[in-house]
Amino acid sequence: MTGMEDKQQALTRYLTLAPVVPVVVIDNAAHAVPLARALVAGGICAIEITLRTPAALDAVRAVAAEVEGAVVGVGTVLAPEHLLAAERAGARFAVSPGASADLLAAARDSALPWLPGAATASEAMTLLAHGYRYLKFFPAESSGGVAALRALAGPLPELRYCATGGIGLHNARDYLALANVIAVGGSWLTPGERVAKGDWAGITQLAREAAALRV
Repeated sequence: MTGMEDKQQALTRYLTLAPVVPVVVIDNAAHAVPLARALVAGGICAIEITLRTPAALDAVRAVAAEVEGAVVGVGTVLAPEHLLAAERAGARFAVSPGASADLLAAARDSALPWLPGAATASEAMTLLAHGYRYLKFFPAESSGGVAALRALAGPLPELRYCATGGIGLHNARDYLALANVIAVGGSWLTPGERVAKGDWAGITQLAREAAALRV
């Protein structure tokens, strides 16, 4: 089993590859490889494919096997079996909107680096006590946004966040300017209509704009 510190260091590497982690919903697994290649071409390498569709795990397998430079993760991990399926599919990391006792136990025994979600100081303190220094702040905008994260930095300086939820090109820089934000997550890089049309050049352009957000 990979130790907690090794997994936290892996998250450091993945979350610093680019300022934005795209949150991707795949309806057709055939779109996964060209979509991931378009993101990588634009400078976005860590890609979260959410478990919201039946095609998700097939998409993860394809990207893991075929897209050089991509670091594919699995999002919307809600139960231990999701964590196991993500690992078997070739994911490099896993992301959850929150945390549960069952997931905490499963994550201890998994080789996958896990980014659990927290929206309150109590949730963040609990996860820190379990050794997690990197958390997903979700849902970011409706949980207080930049002001909330700035306030959390005082009592919890050890923590760094990937803020996700209500974030787009219009406000990403505000989050990224915070010392306790390592990256932001968002779905604006892969809009459904562009994916459906196979507009990979358009997605590469969105990825370039996102990659340039680093402050």
